[in-house]
Amino acid sequence: MSLVRSSAMIGFELSEDQKAFQDLARDFARNEIAPAAEHHDRTGEFPRAILEKAWESGLMNTHVPEDCGGLGLGCLDGTIIAEQMAWGCTGIGTAMEANTLAEVPVVIAGTDEQRKKYLGRMMDAPLYAAYAVTEPGAGSDVAAAKTVAVRKGDTWVINGNKMWITNGGVANWFFLLAKSDPDQGAGKAFTAFIVDADSPGITIGKKEWNMGQRASDTRGITFEDVEVPDANRLGDEGFGFKIAMKAFDKTRPLVASAAVGLAQRCMDEASKYAMERKTMGKPIAFHQAINFMIADMAIGIEAGRLLVQKAGFEIDQGRRNTYYASMAKAFTADHAMKCALDAVQVHGGYGFSQEYPVEKLMRDAKVFQIYEGTSQIQRLIIGKELFVRR
Repeated sequence: MSLVRSSAMIGFELSEDQKAFQDLARDFARNEIAPAAEHHDRTGEFPRAILEKAWESGLMNTHVPEDCGGLGLGCLDGTIIAEQMAWGCTGIGTAMEANTLAEVPVVIAGTDEQRKKYLGRMMDAPLYAAYAVTEPGAGSDVAAAKTVAVRKGDTWVINGNKMWITNGGVANWFFLLAKSDPDQGAGKAFTAFIVDADSPGITIGKKEWNMGQRASDTRGITFEDVEVPDANRLGDEGFGFKIAMKAFDKTRPLVASAAVGLAQRCMDEASKYAMERKTMGKPIAFHQAINFMIADMAIGIEAGRLLVQKAGFEIDQGRRNTYYASMAKAFTADHAMKCALDAVQVHGGYGFSQEYPVEKLMRDAKVFQIYEGTSQIQRLIIGKELFVRR
């Protein structure tokens, strides 16, 4: 049997435009985000000034279509930017990416009028949006959500409570999921809406003081007889759950990329300290116990980055990427947590103090295994997809 050399190629090189965005985001993360990260972690102050600079630099809302005034970048492009921003601070990065999570459903299902009105305004000024789906008793189990939307003519009246809403206290508008037909199963029970944040009947709860990512503004939101015009209904009645799930295929790779960025920061900090700290006459980096820990960080970072790029590439090609998006989210979230724990261990007693940034990285890392679908939920999705794909 003769072997024929294939002309097919797999490319791992970024395009010149992607390299430019990567460089821009890297410089911004190191010069603007990282120096301010400790302050925002300590105070919980929303990083408005930093985000306004990011908006001016073109690093926010990058996926907004060109016909709405945006750059129209793909998911893969977005992951390249998100990784660099997360290196600086995942709390600040999450505040940026919360816009994406709210906007993607509008990109997917919005009418031309809705897209130009709500996505266009994000390009006209440094505004914020929020994704209002999770409730006090409904996180992974979306079907348990109790927020309801009742139609009265050309208006919908919404009542309910949302919880853990990122950008909740600063949002200009919300993407909201509410039950419009409680007798249906989850796939047909929900309708999606765009809700202006200044609508009467909306009450913004207190800022939650979380374990990590404290720069992110996370709150509970109460909707009491909030009237929303039918013109702000997103997609068909009963199609809201499908819109929300389609959005995850585009946003989970971005969250996974942020986890890669945090893992990279952990490895960088651990490597720097390991070269400075000496025991038994040499840097601890050259002791096998430490060397292997850092080597394992590097292995997982490279593997996670490739999974993220695969997930982003698939959706950009117009193919369903649920399988790869969940793999990327689960793997990178778990590895980011491991890298953070090991970075603290490499620092020894100093890692347990606030003198070095690794204790913050450990606190910030945990939520990657929780938000936008827990690591357990991702495994349920992967397991289901394995048999659907056969």
